[in-house]
Amino acid sequence: MRSRDYDESDVRVRPGKSSRPRTKVRPTHDSAESAMVISVDRGRWGCVLGGDPERLVVAMRARELGRTPIVVGDSVDIVGDLSGRSDTLARIIRVADRTSVLRRTADDTDPFERIVVANAQQLLIVVALADPPPRSGFVERTLIAAYTGGLTPVLALTKGDLANAAEFAQLFEDLGLTVVNAGIEDPIEPINDLLDGKVTALIGHSGVGKSTMVNRIIPDAFRPVGDVTGVGKGRHTSTQSVAFPLPSGRGWVIDTPGVRSFGLAHISSNDVITPFADLADAIENCPRGCTHLGPPADPECELDKLEGQSARRVAAVRIMLTSLIANETY
Repeated sequence: MRSRDYDESDVRVRPGKSSRPRTKVRPTHDSAESAMVISVDRGRWGCVLGGDPERLVVAMRARELGRTPIVVGDSVDIVGDLSGRSDTLARIIRVADRTSVLRRTADDTDPFERIVVANAQQLLIVVALADPPPRSGFVERTLIAAYTGGLTPVLALTKGDLANAAEFAQLFEDLGLTVVNAGIEDPIEPINDLLDGKVTALIGHSGVGKSTMVNRIIPDAFRPVGDVTGVGKGRHTSTQSVAFPLPSGRGWVIDTPGVRSFGLAHISSNDVITPFADLADAIENCPRGCTHLGPPADPECELDKLEGQSARRVAAVRIMLTSLIANETY
């Protein structure tokens, strides 16, 4: 039997899954509009186009962003249906660089950072003077997060009718911290003046009156409020971060959920000191490995050579460092 001669007509080539050639070229989205993220809910982001509260759209994260985190306060670029009509969905295709971030971890052993708010200029730390009792350690930790994240901290004290506000505020006076009385019987105008023209994040334990304060600042916010429980840290009355425009139209308030812990696993001792120019210059000459806690742990710490107001600030900063190292999340 003679063998058959084969040619190319006898070879069958299986067609590809698609006849369209793949390309790495991505659209530039030149028509994208900028927006501010004001809410996050189960994979959907509420955004205001151009920072205008009247131009609200709901968006999803574009596939090319992968798992890029997008939080309240982020400045983003959006394409798609920007009409804002019910049941429409736009796409977030870019997230701008952040000017500030408020971060925390679940505890001091958790390496995973959670960005709570982006691009805020101020952090209003709301603390009740009683019921629940104030925790200086929580304030110290949120101050660390503010300083290292690029936010200006402000301490707001509520329930001043139940305890002496001056006594608690004195613990932080050497840090040059702005303190404002924010109880329900206190005038709201000083707080409004602090918020005017800025993006401000509010943070505090549950039950300290944070949502009540938001409702006083922005009557249309309708944040849920509730009585505290008897277990010390209160009951959660806000479950997600939401940004509200100020009635003046100049600035935003971002109400964050009541927190039960504030971990700082991502923060080092140097991070705490760097925001203070006079202290940052001094630690340049500290021995390697110095924790800046002073004697007996660090007998050669350069911070011990400072005098006057700087020396008093060193004492206040060392209290924060002690809180950081104590591994207590408050």
